[in-house]
Amino acid sequence: MDLLRFITAGSVDDGKSTLIGRLLYDSKSILADQLEAIERASKSRDDGEIDLALLTDGLRSEREQGITIDVAYRYFQTPARKFIIVDAPGHIQYTRNMVTGASNCQLAIVLVDARHGVAEQTRRHSLIASLLGIPHIVVAVNKMDLVGYSQDVFSNICIHYAELAQKLNVRNVTYIPMSALDGDNVVDKSVAMPWYEGPTLLEHLETVEIDDDLNLVQGRFPVQYVIRPQTAELHDYRGYAGKITSGQFRKGDSITVFPSGETSTIDAIEIAETHFDEAVTPMSVVLHLATDVDISRGDLIVRSDSQPIVSQTVEAMLCWMDTKELKAGSKYILQVGTSRTRCSVREIVYQLNVNTYEEIEHVDSLKLNDLAKVMLRTAQPISFDPYATNRASGGAILIDETSNVTVGALMLIGEA
Repeated sequence: MDLLRFITAGSVDDGKSTLIGRLLYDSKSILADQLEAIERASKSRDDGEIDLALLTDGLRSEREQGITIDVAYRYFQTPARKFIIVDAPGHIQYTRNMVTGASNCQLAIVLVDARHGVAEQTRRHSLIASLLGIPHIVVAVNKMDLVGYSQDVFSNICIHYAELAQKLNVRNVTYIPMSALDGDNVVDKSVAMPWYEGPTLLEHLETVEIDDDLNLVQGRFPVQYVIRPQTAELHDYRGYAGKITSGQFRKGDSITVFPSGETSTIDAIEIAETHFDEAVTPMSVVLHLATDVDISRGDLIVRSDSQPIVSQTVEAMLCWMDTKELKAGSKYILQVGTSRTRCSVREIVYQLNVNTYEEIEHVDSLKLNDLAKVMLRTAQPISFDPYATNRASGGAILIDETSNVTVGALMLIGEA
């Protein structure tokens, strides 16, 4: 059974927490004790209905303010598929939280309040989803009950969002009218909107094609650990442990090791002391090579038929995550996969306005949650692929040297 990881994005009062609660409640994915707890907590409601938002607003401060602050992960499954819901905050001051939560997602649900249409927050959430290369977008037009289940309202929102999606080059967009509060088109079909003939949200989540999202062409294997037991029984054993982040490897494949550029062939592929002829992403394996090559943690083993970019000057989109400002010339540690090297920020090319998409030039510094295009210079050559073609080998982080804390998330574009 495959796994779909998706993020929900919405602003205050769009009904994001209620939508997740409805999805879990109607799909019968709530434990009995959880149901009893929210029933007790909902007794003060005048209408006597269960407050489904309590299933996700776990922090006391979230319940008091009626907003999502922290990134939370919810797990559930149906007979068709397993799911991980990434519940991320939508406020602009929590942009870094959304970037962190969305980085590994295959699908994003962007909530739109039917009364307000495509708003500033919708533009921001869609921009972040497109920058992170999330391949599937669901525009959940919520609160249709408050606009009389109007097909015209829904159609107008679809038209406006389609214009936005075209600007962002987002292709796989699905539009679903719903009422999370009443359960219309979340798990069960809505009788109030007979004009909508598409799938419910759960039906779409169960059937969306995600196999095509895997990069099976560019074989990439960041080395995590070199296994050398050097015992009497395993005197000559040398294996390279790690996770295949993209592509596939077969016994006999020609490989190249970066950054050294040395070449060899795969002699064996081992998983739990069993040898296999091939392995694909995202399997964790031990590779054995036909010749002794100088390899250590941080090196990248690739199939020789698909070479990465190797450079010391890098162009990237950056989400700044630290309260201390970033300034041109600042020095950090850059981590790509398992590889780390020192780097400096040579230039802030422009800052990106997350609401208007305006590119603001001549910026001297970046503040918490800012998005910008930057140029980096690394102390050692790094091996990577453009994020647009390979999310696994095109993502990176900046680390503060003194505190060893992550201060920035990067989507690598190419050689500067």
